[in-house]
Amino acid sequence: MINPQSYKWFFETTTPVEGHMHAIVRTIAALQTKFQQAEIMETASYGKVLVLDGRIQSSQADEFIYHDALVHPGMLTAEASPRTALVIGGGEGATLREILRYPSITRAVMVDIDGEVVELCRRHLPEMHQGAFEDPRTEVRHEDARGYLERTAERFDFITIDLVEPLEEGPACMLFTREFYSLVHDRLTPGGTMTMQAGMTKVGELGFFTAIHRTLGDVFPVVAGYQAFISCFGTPWGFIVASR
Repeated sequence: MINPQSYKWFFETTTPVEGHMHAIVRTIAALQTKFQQAEIMETASYGKVLVLDGRIQSSQADEFIYHDALVHPGMLTAEASPRTALVIGGGEGATLREILRYPSITRAVMVDIDGEVVELCRRHLPEMHQGAFEDPRTEVRHEDARGYLERTAERFDFITIDLVEPLEEGPACMLFTREFYSLVHDRLTPGGTMTMQAGMTKVGELGFFTAIHRTLGDVFPVVAGYQAFISCFGTPWGFIVASR
């Protein structure tokens, strides 16, 4: 019988009045980057987890649920077989991994502002990226995604937004706005699609999801929300797919 006192415990607040506890086997790596606090820990239930600013982003055991839900609805509903893709965020490389499963993809660009987190994941989470960073179709850029979209003239068949939630002063705060989604809209090919993670969808906590859905509806003519239960989060999680 496992003794709970033999573990250190990580407590993640999911709402101001609720949380989720994880037994920690060991801390693999931790650092404070220019943008956020990053940790990779091994949990007793879910294996390795990536934690940013105290919030679990993905776990070795069930990250496939999150990344399948984020990528495939958009890739499969594009008008033609997608050839080019853009990942905004996506530190672990697992979103990139799922996009690269499609043989039609010839170019996949990942723009994540925090190069230190990407390098941390590259070194310590090979189970998640599975070599996606070394794929010859991949280009990784460490810069502000909004600035990148403003400067590039390239159009993509698929764009996915895989960002941390917009905490005040956090690195993603300005990437959940109508202006930003308008940039995404303009960088899609006519038959292209975009997807994004859109926060929890549990009872009583739908405010963020519905606000994002409404904002996207001001920009895109076709917007559809959906959800998946992510065990390590301890809550159902929302996603949105949109199309021109």
